[in-house]
Amino acid sequence: MNKIKVVVVDDSALIRSLLKEIINSQKDMEVVGAAPDPLVAREMIRNLNPDVITLDVEMPKMDGLDFLEKLMRLRPTPVLMISTLTERGSDVTLRALELGAVDFISKPKMDIQNSMKDYADEITGKIRITAKARVKQLSPIASSSSKTADVVLPSLQNKVTSTEKILVFGASTGGTEALKDVLIHMPPDSPGIVIAQHMPEGFTKSFAARLDGLCKIRVKEAEHGDRILPGHAYLAPGHSHLLLTRSGANYICELSQAEPVNRHRPSVDVLFRSAANNAGKNAIGIILTGMGKDGAAGMLEMHEAGAHTFAQDEASCVVFGMPKEAIAQGGVDDIVPLKDMAKAILNHLSSLGSKSFRV
Repeated sequence: MNKIKVVVVDDSALIRSLLKEIINSQKDMEVVGAAPDPLVAREMIRNLNPDVITLDVEMPKMDGLDFLEKLMRLRPTPVLMISTLTERGSDVTLRALELGAVDFISKPKMDIQNSMKDYADEITGKIRITAKARVKQLSPIASSSSKTADVVLPSLQNKVTSTEKILVFGASTGGTEALKDVLIHMPPDSPGIVIAQHMPEGFTKSFAARLDGLCKIRVKEAEHGDRILPGHAYLAPGHSHLLLTRSGANYICELSQAEPVNRHRPSVDVLFRSAANNAGKNAIGIILTGMGKDGAAGMLEMHEAGAHTFAQDEASCVVFGMPKEAIAQGGVDDIVPLKDMAKAILNHLSSLGSKSFRV
């Protein structure tokens, strides 16, 4: 078996040593190089041709983002970002995902010996996922941070139907960019949207704010009791499951700190099951890129409750895990490339009985 070759890039000798120890303890991966800054890393990557790079965000000599942008333009390689759990850290990490990083993990704390095994399991799991990810060459347009929402599909016209419907999204690895690519095309009068994206606490608020700045709809981190309004999207916070409930004629966000499901909280299955139970055929389910099977069983329940369901196709997924499992379980009506997903959703809404819907 060929081992996953990893190059670690971090200015902290302690972190480099810790990551080497964790990675080299695994039978299927090894650290082939460890660099204190991007300039040293550049030569290592050229000579060692790694399968995965772990990259610190803030480093001397060259910022991690500058290095990532150059790497993804000139030599696209799967990158796992190592981030600090600060507001600046989360903003920078989200920008890194925009530039093509596959995923991120928080920096290990030196005082967590008791939970170091959990951290080791998490980072080695993410390295395995990152090694399998599809990475694409960064185009000059994508490398600029300009707004991407300048092309928006036509507005929905039938307000009554649009307020009855609810769009329910689930995503994991690669999902931050996939969600952005769909939501920037949603018109201001689109149905209410609820989202479960696998993401740690401390990042979801920044992610929601980032989407809110790019989209025509309003996007916020969900709060317990939020009424789900048309033209608004509600993102599950990193510390809680998000459930869709009803109060009279209204859809409501409910947060729960129940045990993780499929090792995740928020879990896509939890959100999808609540949509199946409380919205039935008024829900539209969308499962996007991600590793594992979270959401597959819930999407089948949505499908059986009369909801129409979409899955992102394999070619456009960073990791074709969750959509593949949902398709295999029989819960998916339409398999759609990411670039066509918003149009497919709005076409479906347009077909629901009123000619005044236009797409």
